[in-house]
Amino acid sequence: MDNSYLIYAIGFLAQVSFSARILVQWAMSERARKVLSPSVFWILSIAGAYLLCLYGWLRNDFAIVLGQFISYYIYLWNLNIKGVWQRVPVIFRLVLILTPVVAAVCAAGNAAEFIDRFLCNTDIPLWLVIYGSLGQILFTLRFIYQWLYSRREGKSALPTGFWIINLMGSLAIVSYGIIRHDPVLIVGQSFGLVAYIRNLIILKKEV
Repeated sequence: MDNSYLIYAIGFLAQVSFSARILVQWAMSERARKVLSPSVFWILSIAGAYLLCLYGWLRNDFAIVLGQFISYYIYLWNLNIKGVWQRVPVIFRLVLILTPVVAAVCAAGNAAEFIDRFLCNTDIPLWLVIYGSLGQILFTLRFIYQWLYSRREGKSALPTGFWIINLMGSLAIVSYGIIRHDPVLIVGQSFGLVAYIRNLIILKKEV
């Protein structure tokens, strides 16, 4: 089998997890007539982040890897505050906690190789790496905002600002995916746009 097919399969599986989290959250919110933050949303977020980070690594795509690293521990925090984390077997908790740390240590230990592979890659010009990274940072800011908001409220919530940042970040990543000819990013982000807009409509009706 061509390795590119396996790599794309990993990427699409990651996007299936991300799309499923939005679909479930959307369906539950429609039924409740208010925007919810269900536990399954965060479980699928972790699964998607793990796979998409692997996909970005195999694609030598720094922007994708960076985006997943920023939001990863916020997913775990939400699982903890919702009481799910404590029910996860210890061995899996250790793997989930340590994986990004081990990856960062390995990257630091081979800094020159990492820079050549991800930042000096002739397939991805530096300007495009910067553009994609800024798009991922913008997209990931939604979870930093969500985390700060939830800490203030004392519960896991998905407020209006979260969905607005989602919308802006998703549009940036779709444009990056088009430039990169990356079907995983284009298909995955395009699906989410509809759900983001619908959640904003539901939130407006709540006011």
